[in-house]
Amino acid sequence: MRPAPPPDTPAAPRGHWFLFAAGLLLVTAALLLNGYVTNVVGETQPGGPPAADFRTAELDEIRRGGPVVNLTGDRPTSARLPDRTVALTFDDGPDPAWTPQVLDVLAEHGAKATFFVVGSRVATYPDLARRIVAEGHELGNHTYSHADLTAVPGWRLRLESSLMQRALAGATGLHTTLARPPYAAPPWAVTTLQWESMKGLAAEGHLIVLTDLDAKDWSRPGTAKIVASSLPAKGRGAVVMMHDSGGDRRQTVEAVDLVLKNLKGKDYRAVTVTEAIGMPSAHRPAGGVDRFVGAALNLAQRASETFTDVLRWALFTAGALTLGRFGFFMVLAGVHAHRTRGGPRGRDRAHVWPGPPPVTVIVPAYNEAAGIQATIRSLVATSYPGALEVLVVDDGSTDGTADLAAALRLPGVRVIRRPNGGKAAALNTGIAQAAHELLIMVDGDTVFEPATIGRLVRRLADPAIGAVSGNTKVGNRRGAIGRWQHIEYVIGFNLDRRAFELLDCMATVPGAIGAFRRSALVALGGVSTDTLAEDTDLTMALCRAGWRVVYEENAVAWTEAPASLGELWRQRYRWCYGTMQAMWKHRRAVLDRGPFGRRCLGYLTLFHVLLPLLAPVVDLMAVYSMAVGDPLPVVAVWAGFVMVQVVIGWYALLLDGERASALWILPLQQFVYRQLMYLVVIQSLATALLGVRLRWHSVRREGTFNDHGEQFPPAHAERRSATTGR
Repeated sequence: MRPAPPPDTPAAPRGHWFLFAAGLLLVTAALLLNGYVTNVVGETQPGGPPAADFRTAELDEIRRGGPVVNLTGDRPTSARLPDRTVALTFDDGPDPAWTPQVLDVLAEHGAKATFFVVGSRVATYPDLARRIVAEGHELGNHTYSHADLTAVPGWRLRLESSLMQRALAGATGLHTTLARPPYAAPPWAVTTLQWESMKGLAAEGHLIVLTDLDAKDWSRPGTAKIVASSLPAKGRGAVVMMHDSGGDRRQTVEAVDLVLKNLKGKDYRAVTVTEAIGMPSAHRPAGGVDRFVGAALNLAQRASETFTDVLRWALFTAGALTLGRFGFFMVLAGVHAHRTRGGPRGRDRAHVWPGPPPVTVIVPAYNEAAGIQATIRSLVATSYPGALEVLVVDDGSTDGTADLAAALRLPGVRVIRRPNGGKAAALNTGIAQAAHELLIMVDGDTVFEPATIGRLVRRLADPAIGAVSGNTKVGNRRGAIGRWQHIEYVIGFNLDRRAFELLDCMATVPGAIGAFRRSALVALGGVSTDTLAEDTDLTMALCRAGWRVVYEENAVAWTEAPASLGELWRQRYRWCYGTMQAMWKHRRAVLDRGPFGRRCLGYLTLFHVLLPLLAPVVDLMAVYSMAVGDPLPVVAVWAGFVMVQVVIGWYALLLDGERASALWILPLQQFVYRQLMYLVVIQSLATALLGVRLRWHSVRREGTFNDHGEQFPPAHAERRSATTGR
């Protein structure tokens, strides 16, 4: 069915896909930047195995020289610190916990130091970098991400140095001429690979600062050992390497205080590296462009860190909510199934018809030639003992649907022809001409089992019930698309409806099979034409009017599902967009008395709108994590969720009397079908936000049930009868 499109209706938007792609690119960029910053070798972790060492005259000269190395000239030179001069240096900062404490100790003793900072941490804590400079200390380049320069190609080394300088420019307005490679060694221990990385940094204009004394405070050997390792012997000068970040630095802070007290007692001076060797300050004013680029880089990094943290919590929350929903709905479904065993529901026993009431079945049809005759035959072949009227409302079909329906000449079947106006208009025509109070609505591509009408009508004996949802099953299950929809119908629709009945928040009585009271529909003004999901709109209106809406799982209808991805997209796009329209139309239901509005609209908003919007990011992060890190955790999480879905699917299929063998295709659903479903939500939400009125999308019919001698698969009916005891 579809309504005639209103004149001058704009087409569905296309530009939002560009916005979606741009959004994904921004998310990708944020993940890459954050990954570049955080996916590094920690300072306490060893680098790779040592490579073969090749001695050269230049390298031998460096090994015999001092800790300050100049490689910018024709030949390497080095310098040692004068006697009774110490240059305390701190690597890997700044750190919000430990750098301020180190600075406080230095200020207390009137000492100056050199901080070899990591660019990514400067971007995160620019105020600490500015404090270091303001208090007269010196900054050095320790790369942007603390990368082991002996294990990266030349372009990465240059990038590390450049990004570090820009981060520094953005935070302090300065560049620095000092550099220390991560995992630096004393001059005598420089390896061939370290020598090559030092030359790479020198080519970027840096003076290399190694160390005379390594406090090894990163291993937390105890304050006393750190102090002993940091004190030069016999009045010599020394560059001392410590750390103000990378872990618990409580011992370092204590050791700095003790070292400075000891040095002061021996008439040492604690100064910056450049002051110690008599050079001008290492700081150079950065240009305006570098300041601007650096500020933008720092802002982008902080934004990516915040975004990634928020996203990580959002994904954790989404996973917890999804698992919680699965568990909660399984419990409710079990309770619902328990109430149905052994005959009529206990709560319905007080409401029994004195005799089978007459029923009108309304079949709205637009271009349903492929399946209309199978639908009508299944209705007439019912085992229901009461009077039955079948109204086929042809809504201006152009394929001979009305003629095919009339050609059957079946008793109790009347064909009503009307101009095309849409499914809601066709239903309202049927409601107006129905002879009976109890109405059943069925799509023109759907067939009923013989007992279906009786099972629907039985529930309406309770005067508080205004509508009954039946159990829609996929008839054309051949191929992956059909099997995926079969699983979705059983798990995503029917399992949910069991829970919705218990929670009194049924969202939709499907157009394929539903029973109603005519008086209730008339009181609402009939079926509304305000949305494309007229079934959801009508169900919500009934609930708000105070009627109970229930689910009868044994009232089975077989429907023809879309057979191609394109047709599936068109159908689900209409469903999703129409549901959003209905949610917006009934948004004030959250203020109504009773649980419907808060439960139903809250559930739909959370699980059918918001969580699907996170799904593309979940996939992107999964691919990203597998590409840059260990794929096993990602695979384990994915396998865990699939196993949870398999368990839920098995239970849902068991309750529905279906074979569990259908679950073999469930894992593959994660790679095509799932993406299609969340893209539908994104498309629908964009359409709604842009204020575009979507046209009805008709689905091409294959005539599935014309290929069978029965109106429904007999094997299933026999198995269902044995399973349910009905």
